[in-house]
Amino acid sequence: MAASLVRRDKKSTAAHLKADLNWTDNSSGVRQLQELLDSVLNPEKPAADTEALDWCKCLIAGGEGFEEFCKTVRSYDNATLCGLVWTANFVAYRCRTCGISPCMSLCAECFNNGDHTGHDFNMFRSQAGGACDCGDSNVMRETGFCNRHRLRTGENVPSVPRDLLLMSEMVLPRFIICIIQYLRDGYTEPDTSTERDLQKVLQQLEPQISFLEELTKMGGAMRTVLTKILTNQQIFKDLSVGQEENVYAKKNYEKYLSALKNSGLVSVEEKAQSGAAEPTRGLLLLLPIVFLKEDQDGGQSVGQRKRVKLSSTAKDPSIMDSLKHKCFLEELLFWTIKYEFPQKMVTFLLNMLPDQDYKITFTKTFVQHYAFIMKTLMKSQESDTMSNRIVHISVQLFSNEELARHVTEECQLLDIMVTVLLYMMESCLIKSELQDEENSRHVVVNCSEPLLKNNTYWPLVSDFINILSHQSVAKKFLEDHSLLMLWMSFVSFFQGMNLNKRELSEHVEFESQTYYAAFAAELEACAQPMWGLLTHCKVKETQEYTKTVVRYCLETLQIWFDAIGFVDEPAPNQVTFHLPLHRYYAMFLSKAVKCQGLDLDSLLPHQEMLMKIMVHPLQIQASLSEIHSNMWVRNGLQIKGQAMTYVQSHFCNSMIDPDIFLLQVCASRLDPDYFISSVFERFKVVDLLTMASVHQNAVLDGEQERPMLEGALTFLVILSSLRIHLGMADDEILRAEMVSQLCMNDRTHSSLLDLIPENPNPKSGIVPGSCSFEEMLSAVADFKAPVFEPGGSMQQGMYTPKEEVWEKEFDPIMVVLRTVYRRDVQSAMDRYSAFLKQSGMHTTGNPWPPYKERTPLHPCYKGLDRLLHCKTLHIVIFTLLYKIWLDHSNMSEHVLCMVLYLIELGLDNQVQEDKEDEVRCILEHCHDSWFPGTNLLSNLHHVINYVRVRVPETAPEVKREKDPPPSTSADASNFGQAQVFSLVAERRRKFQEIINRSSTEASQVVRPKSSSTRWVPPGTPPQLVTEILEIRESMLSLLIKLHQKLSAKQNSLSATWLEDMETNSHAHGDGITAIERILTKAATRSRQSKRSIQEICGKVSPPVAPKKNSPTDKNTMDKDERRQRARERQQKLLAEFASRQKSFMETAMDVESPDAEAAMDLGASEVMESEVLYDCVICGQSGPSTEDRPTGLVVLLQASSVLGHRCKSDETKKLPTTDDEHIYPADTCGAAHDVRLALMQRFFKDVGVLTGKTQSLKHTLSLPRFYICFTQNDQVLQGFSVDKGEFTCPLCRQFANSVLPCRPGRSTEVVSWHMPTNKKTAVLVKEVEDLQEQLGLFPTESNLSKEMESVIKDIKNTTQRKYMDYGKNPGSPDNDFLFMYSVARTNLELELVHRGGNLCSGGASAAAKRSCLNQLFHVLAMHMRLYSIDSAYNPWTRLTQVLSGDGEVPMLFRDCPSLLIIFVLTMPQPLRKEHFICLVRMLYNLQYTQALASLSAKFSPEERQAWSTSGALKKNAFDAEKSYDALLSHVIGELSKVKTVYDVNPEVVWSPHSIEYSLQQFCLPYLRLSCLLQHHLYGDKLSGCPEVEEFSGLAGCLGLLAPALQPSNPIYSASCLDWTVNAFDLMTQWCSEVTGLSDTQTLLVQDPQWASPHLLHLPDHYNIIFQYYHKKACTACKKVPKDPALCLVCGTFVCLKGLCCKQQGICECVLHSQHCGAATGIFLLINASVIIIIRGHRFCLWGSVYLDAHGEEDRDLRRGKPLFLCVERYRVLQQQWVSHTFDHINKRWGPHYNGL
Repeated sequence: MAASLVRRDKKSTAAHLKADLNWTDNSSGVRQLQELLDSVLNPEKPAADTEALDWCKCLIAGGEGFEEFCKTVRSYDNATLCGLVWTANFVAYRCRTCGISPCMSLCAECFNNGDHTGHDFNMFRSQAGGACDCGDSNVMRETGFCNRHRLRTGENVPSVPRDLLLMSEMVLPRFIICIIQYLRDGYTEPDTSTERDLQKVLQQLEPQISFLEELTKMGGAMRTVLTKILTNQQIFKDLSVGQEENVYAKKNYEKYLSALKNSGLVSVEEKAQSGAAEPTRGLLLLLPIVFLKEDQDGGQSVGQRKRVKLSSTAKDPSIMDSLKHKCFLEELLFWTIKYEFPQKMVTFLLNMLPDQDYKITFTKTFVQHYAFIMKTLMKSQESDTMSNRIVHISVQLFSNEELARHVTEECQLLDIMVTVLLYMMESCLIKSELQDEENSRHVVVNCSEPLLKNNTYWPLVSDFINILSHQSVAKKFLEDHSLLMLWMSFVSFFQGMNLNKRELSEHVEFESQTYYAAFAAELEACAQPMWGLLTHCKVKETQEYTKTVVRYCLETLQIWFDAIGFVDEPAPNQVTFHLPLHRYYAMFLSKAVKCQGLDLDSLLPHQEMLMKIMVHPLQIQASLSEIHSNMWVRNGLQIKGQAMTYVQSHFCNSMIDPDIFLLQVCASRLDPDYFISSVFERFKVVDLLTMASVHQNAVLDGEQERPMLEGALTFLVILSSLRIHLGMADDEILRAEMVSQLCMNDRTHSSLLDLIPENPNPKSGIVPGSCSFEEMLSAVADFKAPVFEPGGSMQQGMYTPKEEVWEKEFDPIMVVLRTVYRRDVQSAMDRYSAFLKQSGMHTTGNPWPPYKERTPLHPCYKGLDRLLHCKTLHIVIFTLLYKIWLDHSNMSEHVLCMVLYLIELGLDNQVQEDKEDEVRCILEHCHDSWFPGTNLLSNLHHVINYVRVRVPETAPEVKREKDPPPSTSADASNFGQAQVFSLVAERRRKFQEIINRSSTEASQVVRPKSSSTRWVPPGTPPQLVTEILEIRESMLSLLIKLHQKLSAKQNSLSATWLEDMETNSHAHGDGITAIERILTKAATRSRQSKRSIQEICGKVSPPVAPKKNSPTDKNTMDKDERRQRARERQQKLLAEFASRQKSFMETAMDVESPDAEAAMDLGASEVMESEVLYDCVICGQSGPSTEDRPTGLVVLLQASSVLGHRCKSDETKKLPTTDDEHIYPADTCGAAHDVRLALMQRFFKDVGVLTGKTQSLKHTLSLPRFYICFTQNDQVLQGFSVDKGEFTCPLCRQFANSVLPCRPGRSTEVVSWHMPTNKKTAVLVKEVEDLQEQLGLFPTESNLSKEMESVIKDIKNTTQRKYMDYGKNPGSPDNDFLFMYSVARTNLELELVHRGGNLCSGGASAAAKRSCLNQLFHVLAMHMRLYSIDSAYNPWTRLTQVLSGDGEVPMLFRDCPSLLIIFVLTMPQPLRKEHFICLVRMLYNLQYTQALASLSAKFSPEERQAWSTSGALKKNAFDAEKSYDALLSHVIGELSKVKTVYDVNPEVVWSPHSIEYSLQQFCLPYLRLSCLLQHHLYGDKLSGCPEVEEFSGLAGCLGLLAPALQPSNPIYSASCLDWTVNAFDLMTQWCSEVTGLSDTQTLLVQDPQWASPHLLHLPDHYNIIFQYYHKKACTACKKVPKDPALCLVCGTFVCLKGLCCKQQGICECVLHSQHCGAATGIFLLINASVIIIIRGHRFCLWGSVYLDAHGEEDRDLRRGKPLFLCVERYRVLQQQWVSHTFDHINKRWGPHYNGL
């Protein structure tokens, strides 16, 4: 039966079966169908066989065509979601205003059909693929839906007729099981020996899977059917196992079962081993205590770090076990995973998502397979692509809060994720070497494992962060204690990873780059989930969560300390930047106090634990300082990289900020003396803090002491003044961050967004807080619009700080904290001092960083102020002030600055008095009495008399102290013995005291006293002896002495200065101001201090310098001062150099046309000298240019097609942005000439010679540079020559490729050539004829002629072949002749274009001022003289005489400007001016006749008749030869003899006025060119005139009009005519030449007027271009190019770098630049929004003409913000194109090797 069905026609069979199935009793139909399917869908057939697919299509359609069936089903589509699925690189949109989930995205169609005006949206290229969320109100707000999905379309769709999808329901299950069987059959395990080619299996299945995809696109109705089939467990049961008798299906099924076996996290074998161990989920709590078993192969190589396995892996059994499948969907997903997520399968599974039932089932299935997915991912070779595909799916499922909550509750999603994360990281654990290498039990991840290095974990982490962003899920996580504990043990794997050990002996051999992986891992796997959790702990109600997290953090930290064997001292020379447990603890503490109102003390551990917690973050701070002091230099650059990454904007709020906050918390709760001592000990500067002038430091080299001391003090300042987590509001933080970034440098909007740390959640594009980023930005900064600099470099729109920000908010401490590069701190200070100078606040010397008032501390952290009021710090401050005053080594201005900052902070932050007493009584018994109390204010004026120090025997102090001071003196007895001070002993004692609080003998347990005995340096240091120094100073007296020292005046403070001070002048200034500010504050806050200050100032006698300071020290200037002076000298030099450079640039570069200045101006003063002198820029001599020693101009020759792109109309052409718009090139100058040339060549054999106008298309342009003298051997130029003959100009370093020799000559001769003569025109005509007859003599061989020849050669080399060949015989002398003429013609035309197309402006324009046309003409003339004109063809005779006989080309077809140039160039040089004028006059006659002829062809026949008769009447008047009507009628009469001339009928009526206007317009181009030529040859000034009078102005200038004529009378163009023979006869002759030819219309009607060249007109919005062109297929290869580009000159669409369009190894853009622009191309790259310029063999990135709302380019459209045309930039681009100055203005050129 089935066999017969198979043979029948598919359509009729389908229809027949459908009818059968529609009966009530359809059993026979069902049976027939099943049999048919058995034979058709037989999995044993090869998958590539399409027969089965065709049958399915027919059966499903039930007899009608498949296309119609699709249409019918679509009409029942009830979907309300778009759900369009896309793959990587698709262009989509994201609108933050409409999005609820940060992952929301829209396809272009839905975006453009929705209303997003004024929203915060951007376009982006999808990385991993995605799906459109339009219509899904869980992910985005309904206001953002597009028109199509806004209406609930589902309601009004008719219900689906039963029979429509009946066949589908029967056929599809069989079709799907068929696909599954193919997949089962094709799969082989990776470890089997057979060749594994999964791609091949997939390729064969491509049509089948595509068919499924097609079905999903039919809409809701079909999706419902598919969902039913995919999720129905019964159908699966029936079909999956395979019929008993089918061997093939059975074999398949077994393969499937074996594949399933290993899908759990624990393989079956491992399970067998572990026996029936009771799985416990809480097992990992024991983790750090469990001993680690090593891999079996661990013993073989000692050097490698061994991998570690946790000894037990039994976790939640449901996660670990292998999978079981109950429906098609589950098995399909299973194979999708096994085959590593083929794109088509992924798209099919995602296309089904708009169906709600499917979505829920699929999400559950996905979660059920989650562990298996990650297991597969870890083993995969292509983990990158696979990661993208996984996230492509998961982001669609988990962004929906409803779904995420559902699967969290039902499928334990959180447990699965955490377990899988742990499982993943366990595969790459190693033993930690932190602290106690031998006995450490802690394990960390190994950052050099591929899992971390390649970021393989990111899909998992990204899903985890995604679900934690839902409040309901996060709460579940925070409530589940065992989960939290698991999570903490996961975080502890990262605690202490990537440990750095300082190299002490030699440089490390291999710099590992593992730190990238380590920082990325901590940020992504630890910090981002932390921020996610923190966003849900914002209110009081969530207090419990915070408490739990904090408790677990502390427990885990305690376990960690035990595991690494940490007691109280960190191991030396080790640092890790990764302490995620500390940071979790810190951030939850901060949140608890800031948002939840918890009491800080309730969350803190006991003191001993705090001491431990503080050690590692402090170690990092000290190491930062060490790294910047070059102590880690042997570890290579990577250690600097780590220090920079740690503070970099993307990491700082998850790394350095929590660390500093944690240290602030510790400092506020621990004993301040202990804390301060710890800091100085960690920074290794304890030994430096001695009063002695010489000391030994066992751990630091001399040059490292100063930066380390500066580092320690700066750290203390940051610690006591930073308020980010201690009470600043979010707005204030944002403001402070913004100000600090802007102070370093002006910033663009996007870089500022990037540099400001995103406060919490990294995915939310909006910075939280009540105040938005934009508002804050406008409050603190001014916008500087993008401008152009004369050099052509383009600026972006920048933000710069407002003046009041510099004055009140500049905070150097914040800047230091946020700078990645140390130079940024300097930059901020330079900008600050520039502001002060400009505003006159501080003009002398360098200002100091300003002191900034702080926001008050949150009450919880008040204890932090005790740091500033502790004796230890005061002793340090006192010691340092003393050392600075005595100029001890390694003290610097920076140290003083920080010391003063600390004093001032202490004065501003007083500790409450009531605590004072209890603090004092504790301190009395355990501290030696340097100071009576802890209050800074009272300690300031306390005088210290004697200090006992330990110094080496060699120190100067030893020799001096001959007789000890009398101990009986009152001072000594008052203040007890001399003070001894040892920080380390102090710290140890405090530590012991805290630990032994309970025992009474605290004071006896003191470790060794002196710091010098702790580290014994190698070698034998000189013996230490104890000396007593007499000091007798207080901090106040030292401050006042420092004031005198800084101001270099004795008694710089008078006794009464406090009364005279005005308080406000203190804010900005240098050290002197700072000291005055501190003294004033001290005086106002304490009467005692005020008295002391007055007393000290009142001691009039000059203070005796301490004995050590001998006069020689005074002579040796302070080192800093010397350095300062050197710096000032250098700046002065630089400034001078810059000003010189600037003045040169101003003369050499003109923005209008940046060709460089000729080095010599032939001013009026020099005219009298006999010879023109030139200055040589190489040897500096000046002299004349002579035959054997010519001088030359350095020029750049380049081919150009700018003139060819001129159009008739002034309107610029628009760039087409829809399919209906086109650009027609037919109306460009180039195209018109090509047509004309072709016509001429049809008629005249020797068309080339003298037809003129055909050549104005392309030519070479030369731009002048500077004069150079050629020495005999021409050595000068050798150094610069490059393979293409290019060199840089010796003076201005710009490109050049040739040298134009200057014509030797006297300036006095020139005058005689200018003399006006009164010869009759007829005489001049004869003289001209004679001159033309003279043969050109070959010039004598000289250096000059050699140079001239080489120039001509250069000119030819720059021009492409096709622009040099005219006529039919390329390479002939005629051809060369024409080529050289065209060079001249074009340079003249181009100069006209530069002048704006006319000469009205007069004067020498910027272009002319440095024009080298005179020299160029000379060179060309010399060469053209070699071609004499055959007298039979000489046009001159036909211009001036009535001849019989037939010429070659009719005079009326000739081009007058061309003839003029050719005459000038071929006549003997120099030409007398009278002869030149004569040439102009004669050619004007011809031009005028051509104008009449052209005009008459535009008349209608009636009008022509009328003009002809009216003009005939005037023929006999005396001035008939100068009246246009008479001449016009004559022309009409003559030309009417031939029918073909007048065969068009225009509809315009002409008045005498319009006729006159049109004749003038026709002749204007000729007059302009003649006038310009005259200006260059004879140096005549061009007089400016208004545009209306241009004609008369030019005619007067050329001597065609007698100057007597008043301009007030209207000028008639005919009055300029000057006939030497009868006008009518001559005209008759010219007309008769034409009348013999056919098709004269087009040649006769020519219009010499062209508008100036323009680039295409671009739309205002870039999106218009992008949307049309980025999907447009290339015309050549019909594919959508990867990098599409547009030619901005002609609008051609080309493939950049496209191999598809390569010809002879040259890519399309380069080819196009040769055809369209004579090797100059301007292309807009569609996908990057930038413009590239191709010039010959080089190219450069020009920049972009589209900027965003903040005046910034968006190269490569990375930000995807809307872009708008910047008219100013586009104008500059066009200007550079027209003036050919790309080579000079753009600096960064590179070779393109024809690959663009």
